[in-house]
Amino acid sequence: MLSQTAEYALRTILFIAQRSQAAGPVQTEAIAEALDIPRNYLSKILHRLAQQGVLKSTRGRGGGFVLTRPADQMPLIDVVGLFDQIAPGRQCLLGRPVCSDAHACDAHASWKDVSERVAHFFRDTTVGALLGETSAARRKRTRA
Repeated sequence: MLSQTAEYALRTILFIAQRSQAAGPVQTEAIAEALDIPRNYLSKILHRLAQQGVLKSTRGRGGGFVLTRPADQMPLIDVVGLFDQIAPGRQCLLGRPVCSDAHACDAHASWKDVSERVAHFFRDTTVGALLGETSAARRKRTRA
């Protein structure tokens, strides 16, 4: 569903949100190694996220990246929307150049509903919500 770049960006933001709360700025090398993302590719993603105000970078010893606002105030669309177009009904599922309510393909009605729910998910879900879900799921697995 997401491009590799958008997926890497989201994974990176989640990693930074988890690590920077306790340890301060997170370095590129630590992210690349932990998430198995090529360093040069990651550097371009980090640059774009910082340029667009999602991350703040600091240079020098102890430098790295931190979120510019709390994770529970950062919708996923602010991250993945920089790399992928996430909007309801933007593309015909069957590849038609024109697909609308007036000129619908066979999948239009079903796909429109799904694409609207996907767009709402990215707009209404925050980085903090994903971290909470991840933490709850981990606690549940550890108890089992």
